[in-house]
This record gives sequence, C-alpha cells and structure tokens, in this order.
Amino acid sequence: MIKFSVLMSVYIKEKPDFLRESLNSIFKQTLQPNEIVLVEDGPLTNKLYSIINDFQQKYPTFKTVILKENVGLGKALNEGMKYCSYDIIARMDSDDICLTNRFEKQISFLQNHPEIDMIGCWTQEFTEDNNGAKQYMAIKKFPITNDEIYKFGKNRNPFEHPSVIFKKEAIIKAGGYIHCYLFEDYYLWARMMMNNCKFYNIPEPLLYFRMTENSFERRGGWKYAITEVKNMWMFKKIGFFSLSLYLKNVFTRFPVRIMPNKLRKFIYNTFLRKY
Repeated sequence: MIKFSVLMSVYIKEKPDFLRESLNSIFKQTLQPNEIVLVEDGPLTNKLYSIINDFQQKYPTFKTVILKENVGLGKALNEGMKYCSYDIIARMDSDDICLTNRFEKQISFLQNHPEIDMIGCWTQEFTEDNNGAKQYMAIKKFPITNDEIYKFGKNRNPFEHPSVIFKKEAIIKAGGYIHCYLFEDYYLWARMMMNNCKFYNIPEPLLYFRMTENSFERRGGWKYAITEVKNMWMFKKIGFFSLSLYLKNVFTRFPVRIMPNKLRKFIYNTFLRKY
C-alpha cells in the first residue's frame, strides 16, 4: 500500500476537545498513515499542549512542527509540507472527524489510479451541543469526475479542503499555498487545474465536517463580500476566470454575501446541500 503523511495545523483558538477527537479519528483508521505532521501555528494554550504531548507519547508516528508566531493556515501548511516524508499527503483539520475507512478508500483509489493528483470526497456536516451530543445534518456533495470538477471549479470550490489527499509534487509545481484570504485552498486548486492536474471525488461522505452557529455568518457581510471580489480577480489574473466569468461570479455571489444571515443559510441548505 502507498505510504502517506497526514498534514494538520492547529492554533490557539482551537478547542482542545475538538483536537483530541480529530486526532483520535485518525488513529482509529482502518488504514493507518505512516506519519502525522501537526503544525503548531504560533503559541497554544496549556490544554492544547497537554493533548499534543499525550499523543506524542502514545504514537511514535505523530510529530509536530513549531512556529513561533501565528502565520495563518496557508503558510502553516506550506511549512508543514517540508516535514512530510512522503509524496502522498492527506489533509485534515483539527476540528473535523474522519470516518474510520476514509484513508483506506482514498488511498486504495489512488493506488489503482496513479494518474490522479488529488482526491477528495463528499462530507457530512454536523453540529454539537454543550453536552457533546452530535446532530448530523446535510451531506455536502461535490462533483466526482475530473471533467465535472473542472467545470464546477469555474464557479465554486470543488473540494472540501480537509477531505483531500494530494501528491506533494503537484502542489509544489502549482506554487503551494499562496495568500488569498479565505480562499487559499480554492486558489491552489485553480492553479493546479491550470497545470492540467487530474482530480477525483469519492461519491460518499468520508469526513464529518463541523458546523457551528456562526458558520454561515462567517461567509457573509460586506467585508467578506469585498474580499471575495478581490480574490476572484486573482483567479482572473492567472487566466482561470475569463472577464465574463469573473463578472458572472461577482454578480452571483455578492448579493448572497450581503443578505441577512438567515436568508443566506436558507439558500445554502436549500440549493447547495443534500439532506
């Protein structure tokens, strides 16, 4: 079986219980990674350090990369990739949860399809109450085949970032993560598409994606809307968007970003998710 690394990043505002649950889901996989690289993005809380120390003592495959200052997710992942020993890297966020067979299914597909540069999957969204009880919500479906992903990617992000497994070589050739606030992953996929990389999404949920009360609120407001317009211009500058497609995306997305949060949540749940 292909050897692979898992790449994660954690910062001071992460909840310790979320990190513990996320790491546990990795070490309960039916196919174990050969190493887990966790980037400490700046100083952390004592509770986070305690959890990290517990896992380091228990699992020799678990190692950390320490950054003295918080640099943000994209830069932290770029740094972490330098310490990944294998060309195949699985992404994971410190507040999400892997289904037990996630790595086995994705890695098996990559082994049988060596032409694929990055593979993702569908995700199952969930929330958690104050007592830790989980409520499973929508299944977020993504395009499956390479052609569908390229077409979908012209309008929306065709992958859930923590669900992907990629070839490090393909990421480096595309320039790695480049600052594009809130869109570092999508901007990277766009540049990979410009390099004719091959993609696939497994059509079943293999990752539980955590939603919070303000998940939809974070995706709106004037600041977010203006940032998105500026970021999409970066897509236009590299030739991923034509001028007409740029304008179409601006006029389609902008009203959704500035509308009331309840209405934006309704649109997301009604048109962009499957229950």
